Amino acid sequence: MGARTWVFLNSNRVVKEIIAKQAAVTGERPDLPVSAGLVSRNNRTVLKKTAQWIEGRQLMHHLLSGTATRTYGHVQEEESTRLLQSYLRTPEQWFRHHYDYAYSVIHRVVVGEKPKQTQHELDEFRRVTVEFILSIYASIFDFFPSIGVFQPYRNFWKRRGDDHMSVFEKWWAPVKTDIENAEAPPSFVRDVLLKSHTKFATNNEEAMYLATSIVAAGSDNVRRAHNVLMMATLCHPQVVDKARSDLDSVLGVAGRLPRIADMNKLPYISAIIKEAMRWRPVVPLIPSHHSTKPIHFEGYTFPAGTDFVINSFAVASEVGRPQEFLPERWQGRELNITEDLWSFGGGRRVCVGYKIAHQELFLALAKMIYCFDAAPVSHCPSLH
Repeated sequence: MGARTWVFLNSNRVVKEIIAKQAAVTGERPDLPVSAGLVSRNNRTVLKKTAQWIEGRQLMHHLLSGTATRTYGHVQEEESTRLLQSYLRTPEQWFRHHYDYAYSVIHRVVVGEKPKQTQHELDEFRRVTVEFILSIYASIFDFFPSIGVFQPYRNFWKRRGDDHMSVFEKWWAPVKTDIENAEAPPSFVRDVLLKSHTKFATNNEEAMYLATSIVAAGSDNVRRAHNVLMMATLCHPQVVDKARSDLDSVLGVAGRLPRIADMNKLPYISAIIKEAMRWRPVVPLIPSHHSTKPIHFEGYTFPAGTDFVINSFAVASEVGRPQEFLPERWQGRELNITEDLWSFGGGRRVCVGYKIAHQELFLALAKMIYCFDAAPVSHCPSLH
């Protein structure tokens, strides 16, 4: 691919062997002068080089994993109930409700309070997130990094990066002002990123990009997965019937709403989530893993500097009857959303927020199935 050597990893076994087991060698990111440089000002966490990435990664791990999944459970339960209200009021806007739900949860986790942004500001934040994703390998100069970025292409991508930063600054400014005026609640931003004695050696721009990177990933990726879940439930009513039967047996036909504490009792809900993410991968090509040393593997020698790409569609299709939606195929592996599923990446670069994302999707799906009958519009004459 241009000046790069790409190796596509097309099976679960090979991804495990090269990305997971050799993470110390394949955990780097390649040079991406456009998407990581001009568009992201070398500050978006997902594309940072390891030396600049590791400190922020440690902070994100503290925020999003371990006990944090229990700490923020009440936020997810509150917001998932609000999602039900949104479905009831404007069901035709279901896709917008998914983004608002995911965004509200991660905003409260990072900033410590409910979002104050207008709908336009939310749309702008989502726009720059999507544009960033689409910028990865969109320019020939990301395939030929050694030749530099020349006019007029440099100006185009730089303008896009400046635009993205402007959107982030509008998001960041009121958060920072509230903290400076001692009006902000306890939060990751207030008590970690901007604390004077924090170990995070950073400047204001880096802190802003770390916070917005978490919010962007936590909102957009969950939104995409949630949309696929909706499609899966509409296409496979028999799956919904089985899930509802499980919910009724645990909660009663007219009982309370599902909670995070019910996850272990309702493994089929988690199986639906995993199968949806396999059935229609929300990230077709995971950002490439750049090797720092030669790798010898089953008769092949891959030199240092090889880019390994997890091919989500190929891995998802190596199962039996890949086009069929069969949550049962995950039996015994339902509750670990990253086991044999690479939607959250792998190795050292695996998304640290996968447990929180799993909880969000579980609550949203379980509550929707328990409280609503969903059908395509063509099956609902009253909605025409």
